[in-house]
Amino acid sequence: MIDRRNIKRIYLKTARKIKDFLLSDKSREFLIFLFFFFIASGFWLLQTLNNDYETEFSIPVRLKGVPNNIVITSEPPSELHIRVKDKGTVLLNYMLGKSFFPITLDFSDYKGKDNHVRIYSSQFEKRLLNQLNVSTKLLSVKPDTLEYIYSTGDSKLVPVKLQGTVSAGRQYYISDTICTPDSVLAYAPAGVLDTITIAYTQKVKFEDVSDTLKRQIPLLAQKGVKFVPASVEMIFPVDIYTEKTVEVPLRGVNFPAGKVLRAFPSKVNVTFQVGLSHFRQITASDFHINVSYEELLKLGSDKYTVKLRSVPKGVNQIRISPEQVDFLIEQVSPDYGN
Repeated sequence: MIDRRNIKRIYLKTARKIKDFLLSDKSREFLIFLFFFFIASGFWLLQTLNNDYETEFSIPVRLKGVPNNIVITSEPPSELHIRVKDKGTVLLNYMLGKSFFPITLDFSDYKGKDNHVRIYSSQFEKRLLNQLNVSTKLLSVKPDTLEYIYSTGDSKLVPVKLQGTVSAGRQYYISDTICTPDSVLAYAPAGVLDTITIAYTQKVKFEDVSDTLKRQIPLLAQKGVKFVPASVEMIFPVDIYTEKTVEVPLRGVNFPAGKVLRAFPSKVNVTFQVGLSHFRQITASDFHINVSYEELLKLGSDKYTVKLRSVPKGVNQIRISPEQVDFLIEQVSPDYGN
């Protein structure tokens, strides 16, 4: 336990040292120095603030009075950036104490051609100047034109298309691309709406994906068009490759009556890569090696290079063993196979 008498002794000793310092000649000189330093700094600040400066402020923009049957497809800018010039004292007052009122646009006050409204700075400059001191000079307004586009409820359903690349890591592959929703409503003026056929997503790039990926991806903005919803959920299921081998027979096609194909061997091994989730679904019956009579006649030899005529979806890195087989066209009696 801390001795209270020790604490009291330390406190009294420290207080005595501070008192001795403040009453000393050195302390008196230091306090006089601080006094004149603050006076000089005050004069310097007043002199500095009396000069003219330029600075920039932001003023909010609001659009009101939009009827229920109107859809704003391209919003006006959310704020204006004004550059002003005045004495430092006035600008400091703007920064510390003055808040600017929004520039409010009433939908009914403005009409535009083809549902495209443009409001130039000269039309709202007076409202800006009313919020500034008489001495303040307005140098610039950016943007100098407020514009927005609206639709009178015209819309149509358009499909969503992914922009970008999604690549899986080694021994993995993207087994599917699922988009929810796969179509969105596009609102736009009639002339613009006719040109919209697809809603593209913003460009994405996902690399070395090794597990199912789920992302909310915004749609690419188009001037004068509003998509509802404005983003879609993309799911990229990932599967791992595994190897499988099946035995596939060679079948002769278009052979005339009385002739059949004899291949040695009559079956070949087809080895391929397939996703683990589809391993059991892919069987030998999904592969077809059809050897046509006309093709064999053109060879001029008794060796045939095996070719797959059909390959199931999701299969790649196919190898055939053996790649070539010996064959002959055998003449058989009419009752062969009965």
